[in-house]
Amino acid sequence: MILGDGDPADNDLGTLDGLFRRAGVRRPDALALADPPNRAGRAPRRLTYGEADRAISGIAARLRALGLLTDSVIAIQLDNTVDSVVALLGVLRAGMIAAPLPVLWRQQEIVQALSPIGPKAIVTAGRIGAYAHVDIAMQVAAELFPVRHVCAFGSELPDGIVPLDDVFASAAVDLAGASRLDHPAAHVAVVTFETGPKGYAAVARNHGELIAGGLSVFLECGLPSDASILSTIPLSTFGGLCATLMPWLLSGGTLHLHHGFEADAFARQCADLGSGALVLPGPVLTALAEAGQLGKASHVLALWRASQRMMGAPPWEGRAVLTDIACLGEAAVCAGKRAIDGRPAAIPLGGVRAPRDAARTPTVLETMRTKSGMLAVRGAMVPKAAFPPGIEDGGGAFFAPEPDGFVDTGLMCRLEPARHGVMITGAAGGLASVGGYSFRAAHIEAEVAKVDAQATLLTVPDALLGQRLAGQGRDRTSAFLQALGFNPLVAGAFRRRKTVDAA
Repeated sequence: MILGDGDPADNDLGTLDGLFRRAGVRRPDALALADPPNRAGRAPRRLTYGEADRAISGIAARLRALGLLTDSVIAIQLDNTVDSVVALLGVLRAGMIAAPLPVLWRQQEIVQALSPIGPKAIVTAGRIGAYAHVDIAMQVAAELFPVRHVCAFGSELPDGIVPLDDVFASAAVDLAGASRLDHPAAHVAVVTFETGPKGYAAVARNHGELIAGGLSVFLECGLPSDASILSTIPLSTFGGLCATLMPWLLSGGTLHLHHGFEADAFARQCADLGSGALVLPGPVLTALAEAGQLGKASHVLALWRASQRMMGAPPWEGRAVLTDIACLGEAAVCAGKRAIDGRPAAIPLGGVRAPRDAARTPTVLETMRTKSGMLAVRGAMVPKAAFPPGIEDGGGAFFAPEPDGFVDTGLMCRLEPARHGVMITGAAGGLASVGGYSFRAAHIEAEVAKVDAQATLLTVPDALLGQRLAGQGRDRTSAFLQALGFNPLVAGAFRRRKTVDAA
């Protein structure tokens, strides 16, 4: 607990929970987390560090009370709200492994991703928008034998679901024995998922690797201590963790969350933020800036999930300090402040320092171009082994470095000698990227054909999403795909659209 003892254990300071405790001991009554003002279904939550600490301990105690053991994998599917942050930190405080899932994933994707890692529980919400995510979690649990419990935030939950809302009103909980005593920072903390030609590969990171990735962003963008941060990026990917969770933990400030873009709510949040920092998807940055919707933010962090689009971004002319964060798959992130001319900085070839423009700064990443023209990386933030152990012998998708420590990111690149770096030119063949969600094109087409043999599905360019899916099929194809647990981006590609008669 951060209240009462005032001195977290020394061996816990290298963990995410240790970073949170450090900020909480220093400012227990300061605002730590704030929900979107337009949060659906319930009043927005606003938690001080003391209140957030009690909720985190409440989650950890609830998981322990279910009989879940240390290193149990706990899947989390929540929208970009206070609940998602509290749940993830609660899993870690319990000594377990968090596996955050993209909110648009449905039954098929979740089962495929989670099957190899054997999760023991799923944490979700009764509803997220129009979807009953607790029902999706129950369907997944019915397919995956290791899943023993479904926990959920929200009201009117089905029988058998473990409720979680009461952790926000609970008293302090004693978690003696839940923390690790032997090098806790070296244990796996979070698992994210990389989409590759063979399917979903689990990418597991320990606390030290997560902190290294977060530090690379935090040091490059130059956020001050106690910063107020408004983020639209959820925690379901390594890029999201480095852009949202880690800058907040490292600064010890306030994290405001925005889920599902709504212009009026975002404008109110920007006004309340004042001169704080904004975290946004890179492709929407220019449109928001031209519309005057970035407020008075002093820092902007632009996350590029499809990093090949970053170098084509228009020059930045805003007053805020802009830092681009290129996602190199789930292997690493590379942050760089905009150059004097407003253009994105190239990804350095060789050692990447943080911050880049300062002397004698730490090297946070090392890059190289392989003989086949792919970008490979290694360093403190890059995982050192596949997960779970032994998956390399199974013949399925897995993530693992080469003997020299380098990991092929699956991103094609070319040398940029004039800019002393490399430029990402595209992803490995066979993958489609829609607004940061990656799909195996051939796999989707084959699955759709089982529902509608006459259906056609195309990937077409899109100004904001990079690519989008467009399909043509029977009138009921979209409904069938939704019922079978397909991603809404796939099912929505077949939705009938109204046409306007130009005459």
